[in-house]
Amino acid sequence: MFTSNTQRTALLLVGAALLLMAAVCSLLLGYTHISAATLISAIGHFDPSNTDHLILSTERLSRTLIALCVGASLAVSGALMQTLTRNALASPGILGINAGAMFFLVAASTLFSLSAPLLLVWSAFLGAGTAAAAVVLLGGGAKGLSPSRIVLAGVAISALFVSFAQGLLIVNQERLESILFWLGGSVSGRGTETLLPLLPFFLLAGLTCVLLARQLNLLALSDELATGLGQRILMIKILAATAVIMLAGASVSIAGLIGFLGLIVPHMVRALLGPDHRWLLPGCALLGATLLMAADVVSRLVIAPQEIPVGVMTALLGTPFFLYLARKRSYTA
Repeated sequence: MFTSNTQRTALLLVGAALLLMAAVCSLLLGYTHISAATLISAIGHFDPSNTDHLILSTERLSRTLIALCVGASLAVSGALMQTLTRNALASPGILGINAGAMFFLVAASTLFSLSAPLLLVWSAFLGAGTAAAAVVLLGGGAKGLSPSRIVLAGVAISALFVSFAQGLLIVNQERLESILFWLGGSVSGRGTETLLPLLPFFLLAGLTCVLLARQLNLLALSDELATGLGQRILMIKILAATAVIMLAGASVSIAGLIGFLGLIVPHMVRALLGPDHRWLLPGCALLGATLLMAADVVSRLVIAPQEIPVGVMTALLGTPFFLYLARKRSYTA
């Protein structure tokens, strides 16, 4: 673990450099390989008649930006949830928040024929909030949230909402392709016009995280300590939970179900930078975005010219890590 601020700053700069490298690879690699010279040419002198320039502007750029926003958001929301629940296995995917957002979004699209991006986003927020409330109710007890019960409740809620969404495949065959997109998880097929309405939510949630970083450090220790130091615990938890819902809901609305990123990244960053949220949260944003971009690039190349949904790639990475954490820690009801 790096303990000095100088070391942590240097590590974040390394993370930023890796993110830049992943972004360049995301722009260049795929079914059509594009040279670095072509990329530089497109930035300096865009030519709409050039096929490679069009691919960069219409497909690769939006795909890269979506992976950046979604990867950072899922990783940060996972760190927030682990702090709020004091549970190492907490993440939007494990506790069903992503599944709730996905089901409400699919239901709005198929049952009510909603197509406006903002309406779908608000549907995803409602689903994420509903799932979070259900998990808290089912996972709570006389002594508060139980680590084992909250994980079991999250898995049950996630399975329930995913099953409901799959049921819509039978009810509404016309929307089959779009539903499969949300179930599999993908950062492709969405333009920058889809991302732009979501940017205010990503930015607002990010600003909330920055403002709450110090309070979250106290909250991670104990409610009693934070209260004794004059912190308004309920307000901090509400704001942090709202940030989680915005980050997870917006991510699902544009990329579907991408699991395990919110679980594994906070642990990796915490091992390097420590538990201080002033360093943990930006580290999670950098590493989460980098990992999702890298997973997306691999998903394009592994069985080219076909693509594997990026949600499958993150599951392949995250499932062994989840099993490792579950075996390493003992949970009691």
